[in-house]
Amino acid sequence: MKAKDNLFQVKTTLNISGNLVSLARPKLMGIINVTPDSFFDKSRFNSTDEILSQAEKMLENGALFLDIGGYSTRPNAEDISIKEELKRVIPAIENISTRFPEAIISIDTFRSEVASAAVNAGALMINDVSGGNLDNKMFETVASLGVPYVLMHMRGTPLTMKGLVDYDHLINDILFELNEKCQRLMNLGVYDILIDPGFGFAKTIDQNYEILRNLGLFKRLKHPILAGLSRKSMIYKKLDIAPEDALNGTAALNMAALMNGASILRVHDVKAAKEIITLYEAYKG
Repeated sequence: MKAKDNLFQVKTTLNISGNLVSLARPKLMGIINVTPDSFFDKSRFNSTDEILSQAEKMLENGALFLDIGGYSTRPNAEDISIKEELKRVIPAIENISTRFPEAIISIDTFRSEVASAAVNAGALMINDVSGGNLDNKMFETVASLGVPYVLMHMRGTPLTMKGLVDYDHLINDILFELNEKCQRLMNLGVYDILIDPGFGFAKTIDQNYEILRNLGLFKRLKHPILAGLSRKSMIYKKLDIAPEDALNGTAALNMAALMNGASILRVHDVKAAKEIITLYEAYKG
């Protein structure tokens, strides 16, 4: 079953600090991990110079958003304290927002305390891989901060999610869970929501491809779709390669995501993704 674009009026703008950002054309979110253990080692940046250099490169290559993460959510990742997460992300956000005030910084965290501190430091949106599951104060925090929120689908935690892949009906179950959370957020006054179906989070490789094929169905939620496919295991395990060699596969799946309705691509490789968007728009006409 395929969703038809004209059946669902998907929101095409985000209100970011009083400025309307259009998503009528696809946009890019660059990944900057200030962690020692993210699954793709070339996405890890720890010194101030490295972080600022990568931010500058991504912005020059076409990223509109920069997603700063200090807690690795790869399967079996080490748990760290809130204090350690803050120590990693707050200086990075402060330095980037000072050097590049035009950047729209997203904080990649599932902790409301970190989200609040990050926004106070200069972040303008929150990307929560747990969709509020791991901190019951997150939705209220987002509402009080008045920033856009990336609502991602996940079950369990990074330590347990691999065992939580049993669904009665994959797409319908995820849609139901996300829709319920959208309603809770909107009841709190949060209307700038991005939908991320959570590729790789509590899904098998085959389930990830089923979601990608049916990505357009998530338009039923009437919020823009963010696709985070970059160098994930659904690519490198399927091709029997390392994450370092998964750029070509990432490009193929990012094009599929755009053709199925994604408004934002979350990527490690901004220049390559920008080329994909250019070719997609040429194809679309």
